[in-house]
Amino acid sequence: MTDNTPDESQDVEGFATVQAAQTTMLNTQTIDVEVDILHGLHSFTVVGLAGKAVEESRDRVSAAIKNAGFGTPKKKNQKIVIALAPADIKKSGPVFDLAIALAYLLADEQITFDPTGTLFLGELSLDSKLRAVNGVLPLARHAKAEGFERIVVPEANKNEAALVSDIDVLPARTLTEVIEHFNGDKEVITPAEDTDITHKEPDHTVDFADVRGNETAKRGLEIAAAGGHNILLFGPPGTGKTMLARAFTSILPPLEFEESLEVTGIHSAAGAIGDELVTHPPFRAPHHTASYVAVAGGGQVPEPGEVTLAHRGVLFLDEFPEFSRRVIEALRQPLEDKKVRITRSKAKAEFPANFTLLAAMNPCPCGNYGSEDDNCTCSPQARKRYQRKISGPIMDRIDMWIEVAEVDHEKLAEQADGESSETVRDRVKEALDKQHKRFGDSGITHNSDMSAKEIEDRIDLSEDVQQTLTQSANKLNLSARTHHKTVKLARTIADLEGADNIQEPHLLEALQYRSRDSLE
Repeated sequence: MTDNTPDESQDVEGFATVQAAQTTMLNTQTIDVEVDILHGLHSFTVVGLAGKAVEESRDRVSAAIKNAGFGTPKKKNQKIVIALAPADIKKSGPVFDLAIALAYLLADEQITFDPTGTLFLGELSLDSKLRAVNGVLPLARHAKAEGFERIVVPEANKNEAALVSDIDVLPARTLTEVIEHFNGDKEVITPAEDTDITHKEPDHTVDFADVRGNETAKRGLEIAAAGGHNILLFGPPGTGKTMLARAFTSILPPLEFEESLEVTGIHSAAGAIGDELVTHPPFRAPHHTASYVAVAGGGQVPEPGEVTLAHRGVLFLDEFPEFSRRVIEALRQPLEDKKVRITRSKAKAEFPANFTLLAAMNPCPCGNYGSEDDNCTCSPQARKRYQRKISGPIMDRIDMWIEVAEVDHEKLAEQADGESSETVRDRVKEALDKQHKRFGDSGITHNSDMSAKEIEDRIDLSEDVQQTLTQSANKLNLSARTHHKTVKLARTIADLEGADNIQEPHLLEALQYRSRDSLE
């Protein structure tokens, strides 16, 4: 390799700016990487609220520049200042390495090209190779929205970035390759035109046809999938609650392309996925010992939790009352507003959290209350204490309460003869298509997303149905929230039946899913 190291007696003063970007709390931000070089005793400073990984970039970048055949900043009597602007936003991660290296070489006049209109992303190894970074998909979408003409990414991030159209994606393997492409007379890097990104296949290990009995529970899950309704399964241990939850994912239709990009971008920024496109609603199932921050999100610099990673999908909480009280109560806001707001002394964040809650629980600590085969050993006080772990406001936000009863052994021995997940999924897809047509471009994707005002505008109840609803609400002492949830649930049942309007049988079926008598 030709040694491009300039004579150290010819150290120059200079200035250059190269643009990079980062994701902060799922928000994307363009970062100007400014390098200023002055004569003087050697110093190398990074300013602009740089995190530890950014501070360490001085050593990575210096070694990468040397091993690429250029003059390293560590051998020169220069005062080098690297400023990452805006200065009031915390910078983290190694995503700025490539931009810092190029900005230094431009300021030191070792290379000359115009970086305007290009976003440079990538971590540098000591031998000048480019390593993959997190969050490339949302950063590529940001680059397109901000009017950049091209984006340079590590080769390993090529497929992810190429999902974004109408912007040139330049995948590079080394720092030398980037320099030769922009500083030379020929194009070294071929733009990535098509993506062969792999699709993250859903884990459909349990089919609806594999579940024996519990037709009421399967019907409830179908309604929940069709309308995005929150559902809780309760019953003794071993009755199939977890199996039903696993089968639930198999009746969910694939995500639309824009939804897929949104979900993949979230998981990419959180470092929760590799080079894969999430095409199916995510299914998140944290253990009941998971912390408040792990589920709701948070930290000194807020990061998304399970409720955000379940966005557009399902959050499955098995052994629901065994989660800490703080974790359960943290679900109040995302279940109501479809987003979670986190406030810390140094930062504020708002993350999307539009998920379907699927919870499962036993009726008591020993699990045998109401069982025909085993006697419950819990006192009435123990049962009440166990059930009180789920507060009234959380119970009110659950649309459907489904009892999962014990199945006869004779039924278990029979051959599977129920409907397959594919058949159920087709009905769910038809119901969702009706909702998409109903709501248009309003931003609502499921019946469960409707507000009280939207229910009034979009749902007409006949006089008989309205009278039945009012009488039932008074008799069951339903809250205003539950009243509206019942209407939305009935609308989903009508969609599954192909009915234009809610009829009395739809309403009565919706009301029966509000019963929790078997728990009390």
